[in-house]
Amino acid sequence: MRVEIWSDIACPWCYIGKARFEKGLEAFAHRDEIEVVHRSFELDPNRAGHDTAPVVDMLAKKYGRTREEARAMEEHVASAARSEGLEYRTEGRDHGNTFDIHRLLHLARARGLQDELLTLAYRANFAEERSVFDPEVLVALAAEAGLDEQEVRRVLADEAAYADEVRADEREAAELGVTGVPFFVFDRRYGVSGGQPAELFTQALEQAWQGRAVTPLGGAAACDADGACEVPAATTESTVH
Repeated sequence: MRVEIWSDIACPWCYIGKARFEKGLEAFAHRDEIEVVHRSFELDPNRAGHDTAPVVDMLAKKYGRTREEARAMEEHVASAARSEGLEYRTEGRDHGNTFDIHRLLHLARARGLQDELLTLAYRANFAEERSVFDPEVLVALAAEAGLDEQEVRRVLADEAAYADEVRADEREAAELGVTGVPFFVFDRRYGVSGGQPAELFTQALEQAWQGRAVTPLGGAAACDADGACEVPAATTESTVH
């Protein structure tokens, strides 16, 4: 059975949702028979490729908040990440266009290394002091994932390389009605939106495996197509990027 996950490296709930899904998958009896494919979804596709800004500054400007309020918004997400055993820095992170990262993830998929690169990119973006919007950092991450450095440099230098694959993923997302990420599609029959708890992913996997309709799972945090990432009211009262 195939599970496809639409996500963006700039989305904190995709980072958290990946960890929760993997925990849910680990508890699934048929986990070794599941193929996981990561699909592209850009939260800020209109941002220029080299236009980056500190995350806290971006949040303050986007929502008309003070920097202190923006930091508090980040702390809400950081708390959720840390509850999953994930590191999360609230200062010193950049926000920018993720198209090149998605192109490299398609290269990585072609080489059987997609999950390795995605895991490293999430860690660099949310936990480490490395900007994934720096081409040299991307090259280093890709090489660390096992990709050939020269091939990676060729792909980054050629703006058309894997661009069609990224756009195809985004068209499919639109056709499926995906308006926020992470979004999980089970065997092209059932969809689950947001960073659900691990046990609900296990439940969804079991239902999809048995051919039953997955119960719609609402109320989980997700990032929408405008780049806004919400924390459910049951978790906190604030909205974050």
